[in-house]
This record gives sequence, C-alpha cells and structure tokens, in this order.
Amino acid sequence: MFVQVNQLQKRFNDHQAIKGITFHIKKGRCTALLGPNGAGKTTTLHMLAGLLSPTKGSISYNGEKDYRKHIGFMPQHPTFFNWMTPVEFLYFAGKLSGVPKQRLIEYVNNSLSFVGLTEVKNRKIGGFSGGMKQRLGLAQAILHQPELLILDEPVSALDPTGRREVLILMEKLKERMTILFSTHVLHDAEQVCDEVLMLKEGEIKWEGSLIDLKKVFSHTAIHIETIEPIKNAFDELLKPEAIHFTTDNNATILEITPSLQTNDLLTALISRGYTIQRFEVMEDSLEDAYMKVVDI
Repeated sequence: MFVQVNQLQKRFNDHQAIKGITFHIKKGRCTALLGPNGAGKTTTLHMLAGLLSPTKGSISYNGEKDYRKHIGFMPQHPTFFNWMTPVEFLYFAGKLSGVPKQRLIEYVNNSLSFVGLTEVKNRKIGGFSGGMKQRLGLAQAILHQPELLILDEPVSALDPTGRREVLILMEKLKERMTILFSTHVLHDAEQVCDEVLMLKEGEIKWEGSLIDLKKVFSHTAIHIETIEPIKNAFDELLKPEAIHFTTDNNATILEITPSLQTNDLLTALISRGYTIQRFEVMEDSLEDAYMKVVDI
C-alpha cells in the first residue's frame, strides 16, 4: 500500500483524540475522510502530514518513515502575508519546500496557471476573495509536485461557485497524485472520491470504496402509484410489513426480497390488471449511508 497507518494514537493531556486507528491509502486514488465535528479528522491529517507527532503507532509511506518532502498539505483556512503577491508567496513557499532554484520560476508559473491565478499573480493577496485564496493555498500545496496531497476541508468555507472551482481542480489532480481530503460536504465527496474513511470519536467506523459503502449501507425503496386502489395488490408477493400505504392508490415498498426483484414486481402488478402511473426506484444517497455508519 502507498500509505499504511498502524494503531495510530494521539492524546492531548487527558483527552484521547485518536484511539489506535489502522487504515491504508492506495496510490493514485482519491480518499475522503468523513466524520462529525470532533471525530479527529484534522488531528489525523496533521499526523499524516508530519505536523503532529503520534502518541503511539506508526505511519509508513512506501516503506519509508519520513516522507514529508513528498507531501503537499493545505489547511482548512490557509493564511498568507496580505502584502505579498501570489508570485512572491509561492517563491517563499517554494524555497521552504526545497524546490530547486533553477526550477522555481517554472514551478511557480505552472502552479498559478493550474489554479487559474495567472492574471492576478502580481496583485496583493489582501484583495483576494475567499475562493481565490483557497486556490492559492492549493497552488502552494502542489508547488513542489508532491506524490500525496492532503487537504483539510478544502471547500467547506466556499460559496457554491468557489466550491465547484476547487472540486474541478481536484478532479484534474487525481490524474497526477494521490489525494486525501476531509470534508463535511458529502455531496462533494461523492463527486470526487474513490475511497471513504469514516471517523467517529477517534475510531475508524468504515474503510473501503464508495461503491462498497453504498452496497452495504444503502437502502432501496420503490414508490408506486396506480389508478386502481392497490390495498390488495401485493398479496402473496410481499410481506405486509414491507409495504407502507400513503393512500389507496399510493404505496412505498420498503424491502424487496431476493426472490422478487424490481422488474418482477412491475411485471406482476401489470399482469394483475393494475394501471401504473408511477413506479420510481429510490436509492439512499452517500449522506444516508454516512448517517447509518456514524450512528453505529
């Protein structure tokens, strides 16, 4: 595995923030770290980025113990020197990151171009919008071309336009590097992530692919509306407790049995003479699956 975390713990005085978590991150994948406030997401990211030392446990990157030079990190609220321009700030950040002097100009220009800030590269950062600052923070994180990009709540403070801009950039970055990001915006995670890690009270509650998460925790319901009353339409087809009747002509099927799939149900109703006005299959969203996991 690209990143292997083994029995990681972090204690702050009497508070055990992270309680011996073990997980891995696959190379070339985008992983979302989800969890309620206080779950330990930021603490976990800070340890992975080398900003905090674990109380116990280990983090291994491709078998190496110190991998910091190959990591790009963007905090939830990037801070800047407002009197600087983007070019000046990235020059400063590049020197701190050890970017070779002969490549620094190229790296700065490429990063600014990628995040769409070339036209404002000589303006003072103090006049930037929140979205522009977030994109500049991303430019700093990818400046040295890291193998692993760690983003702490990269879109939580942005308006819909700014959030979409950052998500588009993340989609492009997935082709170049491994990404681990935390978020509260589940719809955004669903758009860009491949893998999911769920934390609650310092413990891992789920680790796996987004597809597997939906398979295990999602639920399918079927809403049916007919012209004729359907109180007796499901006799011998479904258990009574699997059906909720809204009106005489509306029903919600809460559970489909393995022996009677969705298409079979539709065929059975038509063969019994019912005129179908609505037959809609509703699947749980990532948010529904998330709520089931964190309530475990």
